[in-house]
Amino acid sequence: MPTTVHKYGGSSLADMAALERVAANVARGHRSGERTVVVVSARGNTTDDLLRLAGRVHAGAPARELDQLLATGENQSAALLAMVLHRLGVPAVSFTGPQAGIRAEGVHGAGLVADVDPAPMRRRLAAGEVVVVAGFQGLGADGDVRTLGRGGSDTTAVALAAALAAERCDIYTDVSGVLTADPRVVPQARVLARVDPAVMAEMAFAGARVLHSRAVELAAVRAIRVRVLSSLRPGGGTVIPERSDPHMLETSSTVTAIAHDADVARVLVDTPSGHPDPATEVLAVLAEHAVPVDLVARSGPQEEEFRIGFTVRSSELGRLTGPLRDTVAALGGQVRVDDNVGKVSVIGMGLLNRPEYTARMLAALRGAGIPTSWISISQLRTSAVIPRDRLTEAVGLLHAAFGLAELVPA
Repeated sequence: MPTTVHKYGGSSLADMAALERVAANVARGHRSGERTVVVVSARGNTTDDLLRLAGRVHAGAPARELDQLLATGENQSAALLAMVLHRLGVPAVSFTGPQAGIRAEGVHGAGLVADVDPAPMRRRLAAGEVVVVAGFQGLGADGDVRTLGRGGSDTTAVALAAALAAERCDIYTDVSGVLTADPRVVPQARVLARVDPAVMAEMAFAGARVLHSRAVELAAVRAIRVRVLSSLRPGGGTVIPERSDPHMLETSSTVTAIAHDADVARVLVDTPSGHPDPATEVLAVLAEHAVPVDLVARSGPQEEEFRIGFTVRSSELGRLTGPLRDTVAALGGQVRVDDNVGKVSVIGMGLLNRPEYTARMLAALRGAGIPTSWISISQLRTSAVIPRDRLTEAVGLLHAAFGLAELVPA
């Protein structure tokens, strides 16, 4: 009997009508003979509400206690969905992440899935029950809950699919699949029927919110087929296959989508002549706090001062800025932060071998009077830092410049 993992995001569970709709969909799969594991996020704005509550209680709350608090949002979703399934006559059980056998390591608030013991889930599935798992969390070696950071429920779903050797992992969202741009910004955005996993990972890292990059990477490593579907409308959706096609990555020259990210801060670190190059120490601070970094550039050894610049998520600045300033001050340097920026990216294949695409991107932005600063180019993504208040304008402009409303790659 095949096993399928479903994942539902917070917007798909936001109110009672949404909860009922999800339960009805899960019940249909169960009654068709499918063994089903459902991973759920916190409902609606629950995580934001819990963070605001924590801020009112103690602005500098310990990370461990924040994890204890935030994990309750997903636990609530899991228990409520299991209750609704029971009411529909479907046997179901809710698990926290630790109860589902998920082990996590790393810092609080940015944990990584280390291992999954599928035995507790398999016992319940063999008994004919639907297993509903709270996403975004696992158990640390110290016995404490570790939350998995932004997009953690996506990663939970793929990790469980791998551990259970599931037939596929279905990610349900409030949009119709993976689109050529955010449909809230570009109404003409089109659903992509199929997206290479390497391209999908770049889209996610560049700001596409539909699926987290860590989940895509894990799916590719463990050969998990992922589908992105609408929780509101049946059919359609996007398939992300088990493997990339290396030949396509080298020879194709197709622009797939435009991604954007407003959660960006530009950081510049410099130390005067005669002081140490800060690169090693700066990157060590980023690693210690599990902060992803993008668009990294540094000065050469012949310049009068050592500099390193990069972008991080502006939402990470709260836990990063203090340790970074302390480290750089000890080297005789300073840290400058600009969080009034955003990142816009052209996503596709073969971009590094096709400089005309970058030229077209920059020409379109310049023609609209949108200034660009840092630029990064790879085979799969060209990104530019621009003023945040021009970000949505830039997305629509580039979507039109590359003709994505008319031509959608298969």
